[in-house]
Amino acid sequence: MIDFACKEFKVEDVIKCALNLSRADLKVLKYFLNAGPEKGTDENPLLFSAPTPSSAYAPPSTNNPWVDTETLSRTLELDLSTVQRSVKKLYEKEVLQRSQQNLESGGYVFIYKIHSKNEIKNIIMNIVQGWAEKLGKELEQWEQRG
Repeated sequence: MIDFACKEFKVEDVIKCALNLSRADLKVLKYFLNAGPEKGTDENPLLFSAPTPSSAYAPPSTNNPWVDTETLSRTLELDLSTVQRSVKKLYEKEVLQRSQQNLESGGYVFIYKIHSKNEIKNIIMNIVQGWAEKLGKELEQWEQRG
């Protein structure tokens, strides 16, 4: 919890707001943050089980698995188009990495994995610092208006 004057904020709420995430986007983000056996603790249990890769590709890493949108859709019980929008948004905000995996039968599938928590923290801190600067300017203008 973050205590700011008259209101407390959960870190999750700050992340959701800073990145402008929907509930589905946040569910996808939590999946990636919790994907891996070492991530859960008694205080912060795994919210979702680790992904089972589809037979269409072999994930390049078992420590930080790559996942396709069909697997996410099945695991999180979300519509495929919802998952596709969520991973696109998280990729554009540089929270997820994307790789194209060519299929032997032709075509390709995009697979995703999360950037490090440190990289995500830096993205969010830049956004929060931008808010603080904007607030500072607004307060300056408020003060000058008398």
